[in-house]
Amino acid sequence: MPAPIRLRELIRTIRTARTQAEEREMIQKECAAIRSSFREEDNTYRCRNVAKLLYMHMLGYPAHFGQLECLKLIASQKFTDKRIGYLGAMLLLDERQDVHLLMTNCIKNDLNHSTQYVQGLALCTLGCMGSSEMCRDLAGEVEKLLKTSNSYLRKKAALCAVHVIRKVPELMEMFLPATKNLLNEKNHGVLHTSVVLLTEMCERSPDMLAHFRKLVPQLVRILKNLIMSGYSPEHDVSGISDPFLQVRILRLLRILGRNDDDSSEAMNDILAQVATNTETSKNVGNAILYETVLTIMDIKSESGLRVLAINILGRFLLNNDKNIRYVALTSLLKTVQTDHNAVQRHRSTIVDCLKDLDVSIKRRAMELSFALVNGNNIRGMMKELLYFLDSCEPEFKADCASGIFLAAEKYAPSKRWHIDTIMRVLTTAGSYVRDDAVPNLIQLITNSVEMHAYTVQRLYKAILGDYSQQPLVQVAAWCIGEYGDLLVSGQCEEEEPIQVTEDEVLDILESVLISNMSTSVTRGYALTAIMKLSTRFTCTVNRIKKVVSIYGSSIDVELQQRAVEYNALFKKYDHMRSALLERMPVMEKVTTNGPTEIVQTNGETEPAPLETKPPPSGPQPTSQANDLLDLLGGNDITPVIPTAPTSKPASAGGELLDLLGDINLTGAPSAAPVPASVPQISQPPFLLDGLSSQPLFNDIATGIPSITAYSKNGLKIEFTFERSNTNPSVTVITIQASNSTELDMTDFVFQAAVPKTFQLQLLSPSSSIVPAFNTGTITQVIKVLNPQKQQLRMRIKLTYNHKGSAMQDLAEVNNFPPQSWQ
Repeated sequence: MPAPIRLRELIRTIRTARTQAEEREMIQKECAAIRSSFREEDNTYRCRNVAKLLYMHMLGYPAHFGQLECLKLIASQKFTDKRIGYLGAMLLLDERQDVHLLMTNCIKNDLNHSTQYVQGLALCTLGCMGSSEMCRDLAGEVEKLLKTSNSYLRKKAALCAVHVIRKVPELMEMFLPATKNLLNEKNHGVLHTSVVLLTEMCERSPDMLAHFRKLVPQLVRILKNLIMSGYSPEHDVSGISDPFLQVRILRLLRILGRNDDDSSEAMNDILAQVATNTETSKNVGNAILYETVLTIMDIKSESGLRVLAINILGRFLLNNDKNIRYVALTSLLKTVQTDHNAVQRHRSTIVDCLKDLDVSIKRRAMELSFALVNGNNIRGMMKELLYFLDSCEPEFKADCASGIFLAAEKYAPSKRWHIDTIMRVLTTAGSYVRDDAVPNLIQLITNSVEMHAYTVQRLYKAILGDYSQQPLVQVAAWCIGEYGDLLVSGQCEEEEPIQVTEDEVLDILESVLISNMSTSVTRGYALTAIMKLSTRFTCTVNRIKKVVSIYGSSIDVELQQRAVEYNALFKKYDHMRSALLERMPVMEKVTTNGPTEIVQTNGETEPAPLETKPPPSGPQPTSQANDLLDLLGGNDITPVIPTAPTSKPASAGGELLDLLGDINLTGAPSAAPVPASVPQISQPPFLLDGLSSQPLFNDIATGIPSITAYSKNGLKIEFTFERSNTNPSVTVITIQASNSTELDMTDFVFQAAVPKTFQLQLLSPSSSIVPAFNTGTITQVIKVLNPQKQQLRMRIKLTYNHKGSAMQDLAEVNNFPPQSWQ
């Protein structure tokens, strides 16, 4: 065969390729020739072929077929072959492939070779890709080379020992005797690698950390010699003697001095010398200063030294290099909590970084600025941050607005300043604020009684002709609805009052309703505000009635529902309107610890019942009943409406509230008084105010066959049906639960869910215990409204305790007789 081309010629040929396909064709052709040469066991050109294969591997092409050839080169006696073989092993092999174990013996032999360069190749390969098995087998040879007098081998052995310790930490003690003497070496390469080895051992073992703390004076001496030494061309970098070794020593001192008073005291002086004597005109000096600052801040250093470190970071902020400014801001952000006053001295420089063009610096400066805010500088810092909020990129606005809200809430000097600041944020970046900004501001305004007139006037002027900031419009609409009378009367004392008529106020709210920029939530705020003004204004009530009636046919279901209910207040419940729409009381913070929670919706608060322990009679907890939403997929299910337990049985129909007896789906809702002994229960909007006080069982038609809805594990559930002649759409289902086992079933709870085209109400059960041996039953009444006469479907959930175990089961009931729903 002709001699294969040289590596240099291959590189030149590949570089002439004009397209990726042409390069790939060249590579494939050369790989085929290399494979043929490997198959023929051509020892003459094996080294050249492996070198070309490694170049193709670095270009991203597969070269795994050359792994065994690398092992053959390692076993060769020629240094040139070994060099390429070891390089190939480091590139093509790793510990996940079993092939690498085949060269363990070769590495062992080469570690004991008479030539230092061969030994160096073996150390480099072991330190690069040696597996834990190889490290265990060869750690002894590495430890011997650590003790040799040859500095070339000692530095390579130290780095190899680092890899061995990472792979097999329990071998750390083997290198302890040899490590102690490494710091006495004059050679900088050995010193550098020995510091790396010491750092690795201290980070991995607390015992080693305590053992090596006595080396702090020696490390300090080495560092001092580096600083005070004259010019050495061998180690000089930009006028600084061996900065790489200085950085490594500073990192090791940081580890040794952490949480140790004696070690920290021993290194305070040298750290001060490094901080004051290092030249800062070049990046090399800045790197050393940065490591010095990190060391000072991490150990138990003196307060004066910490101030010096923060001043160094302050000088970094004035550097033209963006990377140095970013590093300084990040470091100050870490230290601001422990050295707040020292960082405060650089506040103006930090604020100037908010104007930087680099987004990373800008973000770090913003975070640090918020960390510096306190009660003394809140006004000045907020002025700068509000200016930044006005001019920053959109990706900063959300975080900046959130930070301003938190800082203002914590350090606000007055309520007026607090309100003005939040309004400024809403005006500048209203579309980027968090969801809780609106209710939080409403709560702040409500609690600031003396600021009501001032606030409503400011908000009114803020939204004149501009509805782009929806959160601001929502707060303004809520405040105008609450305090519109103060706006019209011009009672503002804080600033010059404006003259506004009732019609002008309504014009603003109506324009919010019809604006294309208004969301559904904002329109809800505006309509509610208009309704509230019906009790605060005297001359425009008829106009308000007209607006409310118009939106009774809105395509927006939420808006339509509000309008229908408000229209009912004007008609059937006009005597209650002023009481229902009176001014909101002072709000409290949202809490979830008590039995009720203040829920803020559209600026109004109402108590929402949370899950509580059921009384012994076993009523249906609201939260458990609504768990059935998941039974039919959660898409078309309406939650059950639990009723409060009463002291009389369900058969006393005249005493029960008929929630389904008189529902008007198209007209205005009606309401019936609720007995004082029955607590209010949250109900779906469909049934809200659609109540009648007529008795439920005034005229019952029977004759519908009963069904067995459930029968398992001794528990049997039967349904019996009755129909009301006064409301044919209502079906009354009485369930009877019986127990045929030998033990009672306790804590029995029956729950049900139906599709959304139905309305369902569960009354209280007669008991929570199902007696054993069928000696008694539990009865419970279900009322189902089926206005569309559709076939009834129901999912039921049963929970009870039996034989000391909690039982739960789900079932679907589809066998309702046609008479029950037709």
